[in-house]
Amino acid sequence: MKIKFLNIINIVIGGTLVFSTLNCASYKPDSSRKLIWSDEFNYKGLPDSTKWNYDVGGNGYGNNEAQFYTKNRLENARVENGNLLIEAKKENWEKNKYTSARLLTKGKFSFQYGTVEVRAKLPKGRGTWPAIWMMSENMKEWPDDGELDIMEHVGLNQGFVHASVHTKKYNHIINTQKTDTLFVKDVSEKFHVYKADWTPEKIDVYIDDQKFFTYENKEKTYEAWPFDQPYFIILNLAVGGFWGGKEGIDDSVFPQKYFIDYVRVYQKQ
Repeated sequence: MKIKFLNIINIVIGGTLVFSTLNCASYKPDSSRKLIWSDEFNYKGLPDSTKWNYDVGGNGYGNNEAQFYTKNRLENARVENGNLLIEAKKENWEKNKYTSARLLTKGKFSFQYGTVEVRAKLPKGRGTWPAIWMMSENMKEWPDDGELDIMEHVGLNQGFVHASVHTKKYNHIINTQKTDTLFVKDVSEKFHVYKADWTPEKIDVYIDDQKFFTYENKEKTYEAWPFDQPYFIILNLAVGGFWGGKEGIDDSVFPQKYFIDYVRVYQKQ
């Protein structure tokens, strides 16, 4: 996996290379696009039910995850102070030892081509696994109908942010997934803008307007590019799992909060 660094200024102090990250305030919206959907989280209480559904359960979600995803529970998903908070807690819930939330726009909003922007501050700690991702509104079989991971961060590798696509031909089950990684040292201390720009030709993923992953529609086959159909948005905070829990779960870090300032979707004017 190729690793890039979101660092424009490199400073040497005492022989040690210190990376200075970009300030996300430098990000400028693309004026050539129009806003077609958003949640600014300028309210209080449960997430807006006209925009968000929940996945509910504790069956591991194909990744051996340890949490139970709850629904309409303020302790796990709430809006306050202008942010959506998804909170993972160490507590028994049915057969699971942790609770959290997974919100999705499936059935309420999907789109084909455009730009997704999510401004977020990520949790930290071994066992945490927050994500921003998308799947087909008409998903029949994974990974055949595609998945776009705009942001994944596993606490065992603090600061390393991953972007990936999964298709029938390219996916992690058969070790062919297309992916790249960007290091952001203050990912859990400051808000950053995670963006995916999706066209019929390619998908580009950015952090604070710094592009670090591109997947191009070179082969023109559904096995390699199922991304010509409507997709919905998913925000979740998993605990453990084959990847997130690869080195175990540090119970001392919980509860952990995943802050989302806004979610915006644009299309060309």
